[in-house]
Order: sequence, then structure tokens, then C-alpha cells
Amino acid sequence: MENGFYLYGILPTNQVRPLGLSGLDQQPIQTHPVNEFSFLYSAAQQDRYLASRRNLLGHEQVLELVMQHGYRSILPLQFGLVIQDWETVETQLIVPYQERLKQLFHKLEGKREVGVKIFWEEPEELNRLMIENQELREKRDRLEGKPLSMDEVIQIGQEIEQAMQDRQQGIIEKFQHTLNPLAEEIVENETLTNTMIYNAAYLIPWDTEPKFSDKIEELDHYFKNRLRIRYNNFTAPFNFAQLNP
Repeated sequence: MENGFYLYGILPTNQVRPLGLSGLDQQPIQTHPVNEFSFLYSAAQQDRYLASRRNLLGHEQVLELVMQHGYRSILPLQFGLVIQDWETVETQLIVPYQERLKQLFHKLEGKREVGVKIFWEEPEELNRLMIENQELREKRDRLEGKPLSMDEVIQIGQEIEQAMQDRQQGIIEKFQHTLNPLAEEIVENETLTNTMIYNAAYLIPWDTEPKFSDKIEELDHYFKNRLRIRYNNFTAPFNFAQLNP
């Protein structure tokens, strides 16, 4: 093919029934057996795919739809992987990593990845801090309306910053204490925005997701809806399918 094949992921079987799905550029999703595995692919219409929101979501949606079709154990491949021939896949991926692929499929069998992102509104949290922390509030009030030295400005700023960090850490630890015991593995990722204070992925037994979801609801109630919690209960296991452990 002129533009090759766009790859989405790997299945642990070389016997895959027709999926009836479309991928990027509305191309049919197909499977190609390589040894004991099957690769999900579609005909590439471009030499290189731009990492746009539309393309990224399209890549993830294919994996999620395949999981919904009953293929729960799936190794997602990174976005934008285009190959020209299957011999390259076998020599560069299957031959050197065959045992590692088997280990990953064994780890993921009967498991699913869920994700939790926590957001807060810093100005509102600062107001709550000042209401709840009488000592810090009184110190701030004593300084209002009077000329301040640089040392005084730095000191009060550092105290407020530390108090906010402690407040943030307290929220995170509450989530960790509640959710971590339900997971077999946890990956804590970088926060992506200024308002995001926590970003974690959890590998949990597939059938325990309702219990995990209930705990998210309990946490939302505990914090009285002052946080925005983004919970993704169905996604391909990107965080737990790394070839290099």
C-alpha cells in the first residue's frame, strides 16, 4: 500500500471475528495475525498523522470499541504508528518482545484501567483556607493597610503557599487512602493544567468497577462538590502496557 498501515493495538489471539468498525479517515478496522497475536489496523491515508484532538480521540475510540466488542485484553499502541510491511513488525516488535507481550497480556487479563483527575478552584480554596485558619487569617489582617518590608511580604506569602500545599496534599491523600486499596497497580501522572491537582490511573479487576465508582461518589460527597472530579471508567490500558517496565 502506498501509505502503509496505521496501527492501533495488539490482541492476544490470532483468531478475531470481523469487527465492523471504522478508524481514522473512516477506514475499516482490520486485523492481521503475526505469530500468536493480532494487530488492529486500518489503511493509512497519510504518511504522517497530526496529533490533533480529533485524531487522538479517534485512535482511543477504536480501542474502546474493540474492548466493547468483547476483546477486553488489549495492548494499545502509541498514536501515529504507521508501518509499510508486516515483516518490520515481526522483526522489530514480536521477535525481541514476544515474552514481554505475553507477560503484559497475562497481567491485564480480567483487568481494566480507570482514571481519576481532580481539579480545584484555587481562589475559592484560598478563601476557605482563610476562613478555616484563624491564626493565618489574623496574621494577614494585621498586615493589611500598613507598609510592609520585603521580608514581611515574603514571609506571609510563604506561609500562605505552604498552607495551600498542605491543603492540596490533604485532598490527594484522602483520595489515595480511599481508592488505592481497590487497585492492583497505580500510576500517578503529571498534572496537565494549573487547576488540576491530581492525575492517576488505576488497574482494577474488571467486575469491581461499580465499587470503585461508588467510592468516587462518596469522595465527591465528602468534599461537598467543591472539587471537580473527572472519572474515566472505560479506557484502553495505556498506563499499564509499557514494553519497558
